[in-house]
Amino acid sequence: MFDSNLRRFKARVGTPLAKRMSRVSPILISFFALIAGLFAAFAAFKHQYLWAFVLWYLNRALDGLDGLIARLHDGQTDFGGYVDILTDFVVYAALPIGLVAGLPSDEHYLALAVMLASFYVNTASWMYLAAILEKRAAHDSDTQTTIIMPAGIIGGFETIVAYGIFLLFPTHITILFSVFAQLVFITIIQRLIWARQALR
Repeated sequence: MFDSNLRRFKARVGTPLAKRMSRVSPILISFFALIAGLFAAFAAFKHQYLWAFVLWYLNRALDGLDGLIARLHDGQTDFGGYVDILTDFVVYAALPIGLVAGLPSDEHYLALAVMLASFYVNTASWMYLAAILEKRAAHDSDTQTTIIMPAGIIGGFETIVAYGIFLLFPTHITILFSVFAQLVFITIIQRLIWARQALR
């Protein structure tokens, strides 16, 4: 919902650093972001929630930096965008799994399953739609992303905040996961309505 504002903020804050990194591969930055995210999941599993919190936001900072470097130094490639989204999704799955594995209970695992199921359906809702929009050449230069992702109530910014909350309040993940899953399902419905109107 606030992703456009977040991208402008990342560009304003990260551009001075990205300009100095002309020799650094954006894919290497994506790899370091993945490592930070996996360590965040491991820290959550070990109940080191402050470290997990810091590593999660390091992951997000690096994720923003790789795209900036690519854009500023004419290094954007389809493969780079593919690696970026793939590594993001690994971390999006690993972190809540790490939380629940560290605090195992039937309720936690059920809430995790529902939330990951919402992610699964949400991914289909925007990735296939993005492919259709690409087929129709519905490009939007303002998105600064490899593909078009129609907005909804839950986007990248909201996920960043939500995961931070999960790590700050790990004993409440049953209700937190459940609420977030419901918001993701609302986003899916929003996108379905948008697609119904846009794809006629």
